[in-house]
Amino acid sequence: MKFAITSKGDAKSNTLMQRMRTYLQDFHLEYDEDQPDIVISVGGDGTLLYAFHRYKNRLDKTAFVGVHTGHLGFYADWTPDEIEKLVIALAKTPFQIVEYPLLETIVRYQHGGRENRFLALNESTVKSVEGTLVMDVEIRGQHFETFRGDGLCIATPSGSTAYNKALGGAIVHPSIDAIQITELASINNRVFRTVGSPLLLPAHHTCMFRPVNAVNFQITVDHLSLLQENVKSIQCRVADEKIRFARFRPFPFWKRVHDSFIAN
Repeated sequence: MKFAITSKGDAKSNTLMQRMRTYLQDFHLEYDEDQPDIVISVGGDGTLLYAFHRYKNRLDKTAFVGVHTGHLGFYADWTPDEIEKLVIALAKTPFQIVEYPLLETIVRYQHGGRENRFLALNESTVKSVEGTLVMDVEIRGQHFETFRGDGLCIATPSGSTAYNKALGGAIVHPSIDAIQITELASINNRVFRTVGSPLLLPAHHTCMFRPVNAVNFQITVDHLSLLQENVKSIQCRVADEKIRFARFRPFPFWKRVHDSFIAN
């Protein structure tokens, strides 16, 4: 089996990365940064997001596993004092594959001829470069509302505990193939009106955002921030691809939610 390791870059994570690489090679696993079967993320959820984007073109061939060197993460389920146990599991134990949904965002531009496709593990956001964001929102080809406000967040189930939660969105179990649209400070008065609640769209529903008063936007895809100019439309849906996690033991989602937000 081929493996690669990504590190947060701090001293603790780099030391663990080197130890794990040595241990796994002692078990005759091959280190291969280009075509790994397993990618080990050492750091936190941000490190795993980086690893996901680095290997997003190999999602059907690569599985991920996380070691957290800081606070407990939603993607990293191993601790530094368990790396010997993890190494033995990787080298000797068959693992279960758990798949999580991803968000596909397609940006199309005025004058045609090109489009950009992005995959997000947590979320994408759309904000105006200047002033209020005004977007016509379509769901399944039908006009739903005209949004006015600071922006829109479109989250995956696994990303529902991140920025989406801070915006008042629902926490969604990652076994559900869906995306969630959550508003950022919408304008609601006697003239302008939005639904005002997060929307949960199943995999067979596509949403489309069409600009009303501007064509340049700041779009984020997880940790990446992208200036998009002359935008004609932004399409979001559940992606055909999924991220694959290697599980050697249970990692219950609701326990992660409890431990992150409720437990002292």
